[in-house]
Amino acid sequence: MQKDPSTNVLGSALSPCSTDPMTGFFRDGACNTCDEDRGSHTVCAVMTAEFLAYSKYVGNDLSTPRPEFRFPGLKPGDRWCLCAGRFLQAHDEGCAPKVDLLSTHARALEIVPLEVLYTHATSGSRNP
Repeated sequence: MQKDPSTNVLGSALSPCSTDPMTGFFRDGACNTCDEDRGSHTVCAVMTAEFLAYSKYVGNDLSTPRPEFRFPGLKPGDRWCLCAGRFLQAHDEGCAPKVDLLSTHARALEIVPLEVLYTHATSGSRNP
């Protein structure tokens, strides 16, 4: 698999999202992507209790540990490379998590408009 260039939605170098827990399609701590990443795990989201409950409700339980996959389960405050489509769905439902724009891959823009990402941006992530 060939990684896309590591560029964020602001046009600068992609910053890491999280190494604890380890995230990303490539499990490299960044929201890097490639053509094989069908879910577009490109949005660096900061988990909230509301979003975790929503995600579980719609069928993607991110809070329950899954040791067989070396997945510790997420809790509020954890950062995670979220699927762009799931983020947009949560936005439309009014429960989207915060987003680190410096750590959100440019390919997220194929699914989520930059204006939507800006409305959920964490403080300090707007200017590289």
